Amino acid sequence: MANLFKKAIVFTDIHFGLKSNSLLHNQDCEQFVDWIIATGKEHGCETGMFLGDWHHHRASINLQTLNFSLQALEKLSNAFSQFFFIPGNHDLYYRDKRDIHGAAWARHLPNIHICNDWFEEGDVIIAPWLVGDDHKRIQKMSSKYMFGHFELPHFKMNAMVEMPDHGEIQAAHFGHYDKVFSGHFHLRQHKNNINYIGNAFPHNFADAGDDKRGCMILDWGAEPEYHAWPNQPLYNVFDLSTLLDRGDQLLKPNMHVRVQLDIEISYEEAGLIKDTFISKHNLREMALMPNKRSALEEDLAPGEVKFESVDQIVTDQITKIESEFYDPKLLLQIYQAL
Repeated sequence: MANLFKKAIVFTDIHFGLKSNSLLHNQDCEQFVDWIIATGKEHGCETGMFLGDWHHHRASINLQTLNFSLQALEKLSNAFSQFFFIPGNHDLYYRDKRDIHGAAWARHLPNIHICNDWFEEGDVIIAPWLVGDDHKRIQKMSSKYMFGHFELPHFKMNAMVEMPDHGEIQAAHFGHYDKVFSGHFHLRQHKNNINYIGNAFPHNFADAGDDKRGCMILDWGAEPEYHAWPNQPLYNVFDLSTLLDRGDQLLKPNMHVRVQLDIEISYEEAGLIKDTFISKHNLREMALMPNKRSALEEDLAPGEVKFESVDQIVTDQITKIESEFYDPKLLLQIYQAL
């Protein structure tokens, strides 16, 4: 049986239309796809793969976003002899069924293979977004490689909290596959043969301090190689004292920065520092934040306060619901899709 590919470039979770159909974000997506094509050609990749969440909004697609989306897929169709596309949960009109998705028109593009159902060829299985009892098929199949958009327990979600175990699909169910590659969770992470490859580029401050995003290049039978987009937007949080001391080493172009004011400065000094850093380092934005955490810690004994993001708090509260009328798993899925 012939292998499905010789060398493939793989990326995931680009989310066209994110941030209320931000023009800047869509331009980032366009430039990222251009980089994918150039990188794929540089490394001799004849195959491309996308592992889910091409668009961000499932219910409707803004026309400007649609234009960026179409042009990007046309470029990918022209660049690779075959390009496999998995509609992720954000691409599906209904999260719990796959009959309508936001890239159905791409099936008319040559070389684009929409994998909205199970695909198996050349010791490769490409799984669709799992609905209903789909997860029960995982243990009954086997292949060298499996690609999908999986929601596996005990991996970190985008809010950097661990996905709860609902007793259905498990990482152990993938024991019949040499390597499994997935989109869905944006953090690059690996456990045994399971690999979440990391999303296309950082999207917000949930990705602060992490530039391990971009793409994966997989030469058949070799270990995967990961590459970061050099022009990716970055997010980070620093203390002002740290930036004044090492700003030249820490600040990078296209970075979104939040600065904790751990030293006292005047309003005029704050404005001057902000303007100087943005101009000198070509930052996208800089916000100066009062150091509320330090103020709280002065009044409270160690261990009294646990700082959590809104996503962490909501996720924790939903998973603790015990009710015969409400399904915590469904509520969590609805929240994550917002």
